[in-house]
Amino acid sequence: MNQRWILLWLLMLSLPVLAELDYGLKPRLIADNTWVLEGSTDNFAKDNGGNIVNVGFIVTEPGVVVIDTGPSKRYGEALRQAIAGITDKPVIQVLLTHNHPDHALGNQAFKDVPIGALAGTTELLHEQGDSMAENLYRMVGDWMRGTEVVMPNQTLQPGVKSFGSHDLQLLQLRGHTGADLAIFDQKTGVLFAGDLVFYQRALTTPHSPGLLIWLADIATLQGLPWTLIVPGHGPIATDAKPFEQMHDYLTWLDQLLRDGAAQGSDMPELIRSPIPERFAAISLSRYELIRSVTHLYPHYERTQMQPINTQQ
Repeated sequence: MNQRWILLWLLMLSLPVLAELDYGLKPRLIADNTWVLEGSTDNFAKDNGGNIVNVGFIVTEPGVVVIDTGPSKRYGEALRQAIAGITDKPVIQVLLTHNHPDHALGNQAFKDVPIGALAGTTELLHEQGDSMAENLYRMVGDWMRGTEVVMPNQTLQPGVKSFGSHDLQLLQLRGHTGADLAIFDQKTGVLFAGDLVFYQRALTTPHSPGLLIWLADIATLQGLPWTLIVPGHGPIATDAKPFEQMHDYLTWLDQLLRDGAAQGSDMPELIRSPIPERFAAISLSRYELIRSVTHLYPHYERTQMQPINTQQ
């Protein structure tokens, strides 16, 4: 009898832990046969399991196209369950927007279907995937249990890839990681921008090849005939405000770093720079400014240095 009560007590203690490890994914219909699962705009943490990303799927005539797979094996499995709750059609394609762990570590749950990515994304995932996964383990803990890096098995090319009546325009861009895929559904006008667009959440720059490159990408995306924007992080929008905010922030950050280098400012000075009021309400603005200055400022300093001409 005592043993039975002990077992019951242990089971009751474990229930809160099990509940905490439930992502509770709830797909939201945003356009014809197009669904999004919205993540938090916070940083990686044990209370969100790394679910800080917007993941989507499109139910096409031949089957389901999934856009990004989330931060863990557990998330990927929950995503497949959420899709099964919407449609009985099979998943026929995964499209990865880039290599970052919150977008690609759910691949294990989709090993039975083509996982498509740009060649550069596959290369970056091969180089950085294990270290990124280990870092995410440290940040979110048990949510990552059993998660391993699964590489894409299909190389995507820019152009149009059709799934029934959904013609998906695949755009190969560079601003966020050097290999960034944006997906524009020509049927619905939905633009899955990946992490080329952050909205109401400060953008991350550790792997950006340059802010001016990123600004050019924003102009490219804004020029598409979109009707709805799905950022990689932040709320979905039906107007141009995500592009406007991205352009404004990237321009300000680039100018801050240029001015700092021209004036000979040191890194701690720039890290303490005041954030304009229009950006103050953006999630993690100070945290990401510190990271951006740390990663990008040395390049601006080197660019500012001019060779001394000793010839008379």
